[in-house]
Amino acid sequence: MVIDAPETLTLEALRLELAPLVAAAAMFDGWSEAAVDSAAQDAGVDPAVARFAFGTSQGRSSAMTMITAWIARIDADMVRALPAELLATLSIRERIRRLVQFRLDALTGLEEALRRAQIEMARPRNAAAVARLCWHSADLMWHLAGDKATDLNHYSKRATLAALYTSTLVFFAQDHSEDHAETRAFLDRRIAGVMRFEKIKAQWTGRKGEHFSPVRLLGRLRYPAR
Repeated sequence: MVIDAPETLTLEALRLELAPLVAAAAMFDGWSEAAVDSAAQDAGVDPAVARFAFGTSQGRSSAMTMITAWIARIDADMVRALPAELLATLSIRERIRRLVQFRLDALTGLEEALRRAQIEMARPRNAAAVARLCWHSADLMWHLAGDKATDLNHYSKRATLAALYTSTLVFFAQDHSEDHAETRAFLDRRIAGVMRFEKIKAQWTGRKGEHFSPVRLLGRLRYPAR
């Protein structure tokens, strides 16, 4: 994939264009300068410019910069492929399923890059950045799904979806079933569980003196049954 007129792009736009190629290279080279160089060569971009865009030319670790760009590219592709008006005729359950499945499809064939990214993202120094990334992707999915909540539900829904998506990614990265059939089944079970809890939450919050606990729900999603 050759990038047309890369010299006209901002550094952020260049990172987004190169991100899928960097991810493909990361399967073999890790999230490293070598992966950036490989992506630049494939895209017809000056490697020095690509390194500068991802921070490797400054001599600092830039793995999270690469991973962040990859996630941002998936976010952008999802918005283009599944706009809110396209999802509006579907049930909430199906909207969320399609949005998460789109992201999984974008990772198909890149499982090794995902596993290496998960190792990097698990480092304590990256905890805050990872939390922001998860929250942003969950917020974007709910926005596309048509959610307009502004109260506590706004936050609990996004925390719940972030936990659901994260647990599904962990499962996906280790799934060797044909066409990731086991991951699709896992995702359907997680969504069904969330829908049940949303129903229970609505019942609880409708009762005086009783409150829904998002912490309890997140605990269930963090340690799901396979």
